[in-house]
Amino acid sequence: MLKLNSDDSFNFELLRVLAHTTYGGADISECLIAAQEIVPGDFESWYEVWYRRAERVLSQAKDLKNPVSIRDAMFRAATYSRAADFFLHGNWDDPRIDSLWKRQTECFDAAIATLDNPGYRKLVKADGFNVPIIVFPAGKVGDDKKRPTILLGNGMDGSMGEMYHMHGVAALERGYNVVVYDGPGQPSVRREQGLGFIHNWEAVVTPVVDFLETLPFVDAGKIGLVGYSMGGYLAARAAAFEHRLAAVFQIDGLYDFTRTPIFQPENGLGRFGFGDDLEGTQALLNNPKVPAGLRWVLGQGLWAFKVRTRSEYLEKARLLSLANGIAEQIQCPVLVGDAANDMFFLGQPQMMVEALGEKATLVTLTDEDGAGDHCHFGAARHTNRIMYDWFEEKVVKV
Repeated sequence: MLKLNSDDSFNFELLRVLAHTTYGGADISECLIAAQEIVPGDFESWYEVWYRRAERVLSQAKDLKNPVSIRDAMFRAATYSRAADFFLHGNWDDPRIDSLWKRQTECFDAAIATLDNPGYRKLVKADGFNVPIIVFPAGKVGDDKKRPTILLGNGMDGSMGEMYHMHGVAALERGYNVVVYDGPGQPSVRREQGLGFIHNWEAVVTPVVDFLETLPFVDAGKIGLVGYSMGGYLAARAAAFEHRLAAVFQIDGLYDFTRTPIFQPENGLGRFGFGDDLEGTQALLNNPKVPAGLRWVLGQGLWAFKVRTRSEYLEKARLLSLANGIAEQIQCPVLVGDAANDMFFLGQPQMMVEALGEKATLVTLTDEDGAGDHCHFGAARHTNRIMYDWFEEKVVKV
């Protein structure tokens, strides 16, 4: 596949931003220009290039009047602002973490306000926190026809905006309502409520399902839950305890977070020394000999789980497991995605299928369709066709 940057982590994240182009979240040449300008492995370079790109789009959008032009520009500016923020979380005191998020939120909200069926935000009350959601009805205002609904949740580092572009638009095109949400540890809840990840994700999803049942245009018997990346675990965990869900999509099939390569001594951070106290953890974050991808996964993990040391991170991460009979409690059908060349979750989907038995449908996506990488970035139409055709067969037509 095309190599956009000599640093593997930067290359992957560039493909991820580029993948937004399929459903209107970015533009191809803008992403390729950024790829040429970014210095491999340099977090500040990554920030500066995407920040400039967002600034350029916004400068061109100042006098726009046409709602389609405004929507296109605001979606792109939101995506590039989120991209600029991506590698900053190793330093919790960096003010750009909040300022960039504020800007991406303003841009995204300006874009969805111009949709034919505008999206709107709500806060759903959970036990001790609020769950931010964005509702995208498939029908016009006042159209209360009950429709299947896709609930979209991201993982350790992604956003509601990303989920809209990757899988939300495709669901709306098929006549399904779409709701995207954030829970503790995810972008808006981590920033606005100061909460790190929790493992009992049913505490997040169940209040949202309660809310969906109050909406006149939602068919409460046909709600599908999508979990993206680490969200594959989160969605499956929720389904083990929330049995009103009609189907779960794991994109991809994460079974046990700490069995992934980043936590293994021979492949992950362990090979750079233990660094389990605050001083040692900071030394790892600042060590130029540690590959950019590992420095990022440590910094992002500490920020998202709201812990300060690698040992605390590992302690929290160990709770993200579907072992010990949890997966077996899932009652609905589960589409288990498997990326043939997954750099993060290789082998995990097979563990998931073994635990689920006949409830699982395993789908392996490969490089032949440009879909072999983690979350199948760059193959959204192919992936969405598989996902939603399966949902139609398992849920919609039943």
